[in-house]
Amino acid sequence: MHRIIARRARDASEPCVDRDPAIVASFLSDAAHVAGGFAAGVAFPQSEAEVASLVRNADRVLPVGAQSSLTGGATPRGELVLSTRALSSVGPVLSDGLPRDHTILVGAGVPLATLQTRLTASRLYYPPVPTFEGAFVGGTISTNAAGAATFKYGSTRPWVAGITVVLANGDVLDLRRGEVTASPDGIFEVELPSSGTIVIPVPTYRMPNVAKLSAGYYATPAMDLIDLFIGSEGTLGVIVEATLRVIPRPRRAVALIRCDDDAQAVAVTGALRGESLERRSAKGDGGAVSAIEYMDARALRVVPNDVFARAGVARPDGDSVLLMVQIEVELDDAAAFERLQDLLDSCDVSDEATIASPDDDRGQQKLLELREAVPASVNAVVAAAKARAHPDIEKTAGDMVVPFSRLAESIALYRQAFESRGLEYAIWGHVSDGNLHPNLIPRTLEDMTRGREAILEIARGVIGMDGAPLAEHGVGRSALKQRLLKELYGEDGIEQMRAVKRALDPDWKLAPGVLFSA
Repeated sequence: MHRIIARRARDASEPCVDRDPAIVASFLSDAAHVAGGFAAGVAFPQSEAEVASLVRNADRVLPVGAQSSLTGGATPRGELVLSTRALSSVGPVLSDGLPRDHTILVGAGVPLATLQTRLTASRLYYPPVPTFEGAFVGGTISTNAAGAATFKYGSTRPWVAGITVVLANGDVLDLRRGEVTASPDGIFEVELPSSGTIVIPVPTYRMPNVAKLSAGYYATPAMDLIDLFIGSEGTLGVIVEATLRVIPRPRRAVALIRCDDDAQAVAVTGALRGESLERRSAKGDGGAVSAIEYMDARALRVVPNDVFARAGVARPDGDSVLLMVQIEVELDDAAAFERLQDLLDSCDVSDEATIASPDDDRGQQKLLELREAVPASVNAVVAAAKARAHPDIEKTAGDMVVPFSRLAESIALYRQAFESRGLEYAIWGHVSDGNLHPNLIPRTLEDMTRGREAILEIARGVIGMDGAPLAEHGVGRSALKQRLLKELYGEDGIEQMRAVKRALDPDWKLAPGVLFSA
């Protein structure tokens, strides 16, 4: 079926809009720290009915979650801010009797950390979590968020079994995966109680075949309607609750590996990926890798000494690269670690890996803190340059993904683009997915101008490798990322997205200016 009937929301009074300057001020920027945010007020609806009433009666609405966006997409530009934080219900875990088939119904405002804590009590786990576990469920669905373990588990999309979404006119769609798919001629029909049937055209651009993608509206023949809203960054509707698939909690070890250079790091990553894919295809998951993180020498140089000391790791020298590997271990820890060492020996890795076993939560946390110290330290350097050199300096970075076969080529491209312009930079990211983040380390405002030129050159090169310049952070209101979206799909592709937007939100009420202009 390509047709669905929306329903009216339950009647409710509109929630109070808070216009207290102190409250409003706390919602004027997201994690991108874009200056100049302003809002008409902030509301905290507690139910689907209150969301519908608010949306129906507002002129412009910006739905926000934890405001952990790195794209400015959760920074208001005069809209009424709709905070989802009060949509915080967590339902019971449901199962159809199969050992690996469980679901849980949660509100859009539930932080991932809260969800994982609730699941831990049932020895369950929600796999597609991004690095920041303070993010809200609704926000991660709106951006098709992904994280370290995408190599094994994929991005958010396949883990969403259902959503309830409030449309721009206040009507409600209850979407369940598999129930509504596009017609053979590429349309959906939505019957609205208040205004008749609307026709939504499925865009015809080709999406790159990469491990993760957060680049505008999902589009493919015979697609599921639920997937149009996943990754739409709040521009097509407000997600109020979701049914998520969850799995038995895996036992995980963490290993830190020092490689001599990029070439060795790529070789080790390829070997780990290959062995893990073989084990999965043989249905012998024990010892399989779920994630591999990469930190280059330039990124490691800005990390303070005390971070290495707390992790019990010597600071690497020269061009050394660190890989952080998450290994899922069933029962035989020793056998898994022996296989890891054999693989490292085959790649001529000279150092033994630093390993935190599945039972060493504290050791794992210290190693993971080292990984998190890389972006935090680079961001601190950017903030210092902003304070010292020019207030317009801001984070300038890429979110690139390529097919793994093009990984070495992509790293060389990133380095050439910065070095040919005499720029300082750092690279880190989810190397098992081919998803890395080349970051400018600016010294002057002029560096930032040349850094943007470098990112644009990188994006075009990545697209030429059948990759994408928008992997996991979305587009938001970033002028650079909106330009990258146009580079990916062309002006015709952007116009096809606008046609979808006009069908569902003809007054451009929801998150105006996010993804593209009217």
